[in-house]
Amino acid sequence: MNPKNYQAPDRLLENKVIAVTGAGDGIGAVAAKTFAAHGATVILIGRTVPKLEAVYDEIEAAGGPQPGIYPICLNGAVEKDYQDMHDRLEEIFGKLDGLLHNAGELGQRTPIANYKLESWQKVMQVNVTAQFLMTKSLLPLLEKADHASIIFTSSGVGRVGKPFWGAYAVSKFATEGLCQVLANELDGTSNIRVNCINPGATRTRMRAVAYPAENPASVKTPQEIMPAYLYLMGDDSQGITGRSVDAQ
Repeated sequence: MNPKNYQAPDRLLENKVIAVTGAGDGIGAVAAKTFAAHGATVILIGRTVPKLEAVYDEIEAAGGPQPGIYPICLNGAVEKDYQDMHDRLEEIFGKLDGLLHNAGELGQRTPIANYKLESWQKVMQVNVTAQFLMTKSLLPLLEKADHASIIFTSSGVGRVGKPFWGAYAVSKFATEGLCQVLANELDGTSNIRVNCINPGATRTRMRAVAYPAENPASVKTPQEIMPAYLYLMGDDSQGITGRSVDAQ
């Protein structure tokens, strides 16, 4: 099965509860709307409430299940904040069938010799430590689902270290490692599968910052890469774990 060509059934995610970080814009917003269109109750996680509310309104207008909104700043949140997230989501939803770690911080595009510590720490906090803490806190909710899926967002620069990508590249190498460690720990002992997805070149705000000279029309839209996201989130990917999948 090639995830890029996956054709999802209309009700693929019916009765599933799926949390999406960075759900206010870009790939996260499109993923949330796509999951909802396939029947999921989506929890929109992000720091900018008006953006989350806009996605919420679009999901409702399209006839999707009523989503939830959970505002949090991944750069400033501490372990107790994620435990509170678990408690609140357990109280409202009772379980979690999926978690898409999509939020990310680009940081500086500069040589390591010039890289600022503050920028480095922020990128590692948002892209690695926050994902570790959120995943750790939400594992008990994911265990309550019949078949749960965790998806981490990787990058081509998280497989081959390219110059000037600094902390972002290092954080994506770490993301690949976290995915593999967790997948191997849960394999055979849990109903949770854990995979990475590499979106590839996609028309987003972060891409525009990273490649200011690029024509946005020359790269795919987030909508065009959703088949792989649906495949990994839906039950057709049961048994697939510890993989790093290209969406393009």
